[in-house]
Amino acid sequence: MQTFFIVWIGQVISLLGSKLTEFALGFWILDRTYQDTGTITQFALTILFMYLPKVIISPLAGVLVDRWNRRSAMIMSDLGTGIVTLAVFFLVGSNNLAIWHIYLALTITSSFNAFQQPAYIAAISQLVTAKNLSRANGMVQASFAIAKIAAPAIAGLLMKFWGLKTILSIDIVTFTIAIVTLLSVKFPDFKRFTRRRRKVVHQVASDAVAAWNYIALRPGLVRLVCFIAISYFTMGMLEVVLWPLLYQPGSTEQLGFVLSVGGCGMLVGSVLMSLWSGPQNRVKAIISFVGFQGIIILIGGLKISTFILAIGIFGYLFSQPIIVSCNQAIWQSKVPSRLQGRVFALQQTLERSLAICAYLLAGPLVDNVLNPLMAEGGIIAQSISKFINTGMGQGVTLLLVLLGLLNLTVVAIAYREPRLRYLETELPDRNKFNQTKTTPA
Repeated sequence: MQTFFIVWIGQVISLLGSKLTEFALGFWILDRTYQDTGTITQFALTILFMYLPKVIISPLAGVLVDRWNRRSAMIMSDLGTGIVTLAVFFLVGSNNLAIWHIYLALTITSSFNAFQQPAYIAAISQLVTAKNLSRANGMVQASFAIAKIAAPAIAGLLMKFWGLKTILSIDIVTFTIAIVTLLSVKFPDFKRFTRRRRKVVHQVASDAVAAWNYIALRPGLVRLVCFIAISYFTMGMLEVVLWPLLYQPGSTEQLGFVLSVGGCGMLVGSVLMSLWSGPQNRVKAIISFVGFQGIIILIGGLKISTFILAIGIFGYLFSQPIIVSCNQAIWQSKVPSRLQGRVFALQQTLERSLAICAYLLAGPLVDNVLNPLMAEGGIIAQSISKFINTGMGQGVTLLLVLLGLLNLTVVAIAYREPRLRYLETELPDRNKFNQTKTTPA
């Protein structure tokens, strides 16, 4: 765990810097678009460019990560993202920063992150023992929680007194620290495939197909991917609508407060998973906590207030590290080490594909459909006004109710799927798989 802990510290610091920049750039765009137009589509595009390239590139990145040294892949990603941040820094310094510059920067950094995340996750099973997988994954989720707590408050303060340039300077320093920590450790070796007789394109295609076949031939994993993907669709919608819902012109106070409270929930859940080896039946835990998130979303949409939103986001994000840690521990224990990079990358691409759909749909859906339906005097507004806040701009409340109902419906279906419920007992662990299968997948 010592090597993992050193790597984890560097990634925590780097992640904090990245979240500071994400918050600052997101508010910068929101402050220049939402106040004038009242629409959320341009802000939704910000989140889309943050994740879409990563989803598209991840399958290829996973194949390459299995062939490369995983530490080198992480260094490459941190270095590339740091250079992009440096370019944005100079644009801010010259007073030439435009929205399209941010879209381009987010696209490039997302592409680099497509290599970093599968390398980081696959490296966990190299650096820690099987019994500590849930704990290590909990620590990784704790790093996200720490960033979620600290970044909104710190970024809001820095934006108010020192501006965007200072935040970008801090981010560059944090990338440097992450690279130094990676250079100071060595990762254990693992067996990699090097089929030199075949062309590189054929090798990459073959490896990508192997990852697809590994998942497709295991019905329990297919169902798990589908279930998690729908939960990511819900989260994607929430990511788009939450900021405009809390936005106050020129002020980060309300937005920063609610996001920080939510980060506290994520930290509590992450610490719990770090100290606890995880539930005995991980699949049932995932289903239960996704259902809990659905109830929270539904309640939040019925009568919205800042206090209810803060408590609801606390509970929602408390559940998230438990869901993610249990999910990832299942994959890490079931997939052979030599296949993990490509399989994990494909897994994350499939899981997050619906989140990309959410980023594309959320803005037009709220602006063009739900907001008009919720306008005062409308048929739908009159029929549900006793339960949901109505009025122009309140389409978000109706969306939250619909998302909560969607979560609960999917949970009910998942619980009736025996191949999903008994996944952990039906599919052998990777150690047993390695003993019974010695030929490359």
